[in-house]
Amino acid sequence: MQEFFENVLRYPRYLIALTVGVFWNFIEPLVPLLKRPTTAIALVGIVLSGIMFLTFTLKAMLGLSV
Repeated sequence: MQEFFENVLRYPRYLIALTVGVFWNFIEPLVPLLKRPTTAIALVGIVLSGIMFLTFTLKAMLGLSV
């Protein structure tokens, strides 16, 4: 496992390609859903509520206040 992280730090392009690939594989199946307004609104709502959930959870766990 140590060698893996050494290779990742040694080759930043590999890390960038890996990150872009993960995001691409996550977003690609969702693109057809954005073509219809009903599913696009639902998808945007799900993404926004997920971000809000993550934000509120992390704030509560870390004891941060605004």
